[in-house]
Amino acid sequence: MSPRILIVGAGAIGGVTAARMTHAGHDVSVLDANEAHVARMREAGLIVDAPQGRITVVLDAYQSPDAITGRFDYALLMLKSTALEPALASLLSHELADTYVVFGNGLVQDVVEKMVGRDRMLVGITEWGATNRGLGHVEQTTVAPFIIGEPDGESSGRANDLVCPLSSVAEVQVSDSVQDTVWTKLLLNSTFSGLGAVAGWTYREVVADPLGLPTALRLWTEAYDVALARGARLQPLLGVDPQQLVVRTADDQTAASAGVDAVMRHLGATKASMLQDLERGARTEAGVINGGVVTTGESLGVPTPGHRAVVDWIRRCEQGTARPGRAGLAHVAASVGVA
Repeated sequence: MSPRILIVGAGAIGGVTAARMTHAGHDVSVLDANEAHVARMREAGLIVDAPQGRITVVLDAYQSPDAITGRFDYALLMLKSTALEPALASLLSHELADTYVVFGNGLVQDVVEKMVGRDRMLVGITEWGATNRGLGHVEQTTVAPFIIGEPDGESSGRANDLVCPLSSVAEVQVSDSVQDTVWTKLLLNSTFSGLGAVAGWTYREVVADPLGLPTALRLWTEAYDVALARGARLQPLLGVDPQQLVVRTADDQTAASAGVDAVMRHLGATKASMLQDLERGARTEAGVINGGVVTTGESLGVPTPGHRAVVDWIRRCEQGTARPGRAGLAHVAASVGVA
């Protein structure tokens, strides 16, 4: 029997997921705080552009938990970290779901565990990218897997329950080391999403710039050192060993460049969600992405000047004293000695 699923947050990732799962016949409802967006999804349907083509899907969408009846087997938390705690508190007060699956960027798993308990949560990772195109319109921009698993790494019937519905959106990998994969994803986001946000570019445009590739490799190496100091066992990313992108000497550059090329073949068209936030004047997740690397590095005695510079520039953009652009990339590059 197909599980009953609530998708919390119908932005780019959540919207694509909800529409494609519904289109495939799964029992899906959506909760999103944007009243106009909810109305569009309920009435005209959500437009989804994807590599497979365009679909328009009418969704069972709600703005408030008060309007939802019944209980869900799973709530997929696909909203920004800035909205996570209040949304989750409301879900819990309404007793809407048995199991919560946290798909957020950055280091947000501990927040969910504290609120729901480890026995009521799964950890999910989305490796593909998507973009908001306007009210009632999203686009899946890249193709890559979902990864899901139990926080303690045990084999899980709950994770397997989600393979079928999620497979209507993307390949699904059930992992016995998903918490380690969270750190691998953090390397990706803090490096390429961070630089994409400060520069105003896609991942591919960042690494094509003369400052972009060497700066990206410095940021990757910083985050890699933090992850290892924390004890993470970093997992392959799209078939690439994370160590391949670590640069400590000139001899490491060739292998690292080849690793970046492999990642860009899958994700080069990605427009960072933090950049999308800046473009619409919204608060970003810099605090749990690059800021997560900084605070963890501080606690372990690992320096992270590049990630600190990313957070600094994004905060300036949020405050209106700077804008995404090459000046932002140059600011981060200077912090790690790239000229």
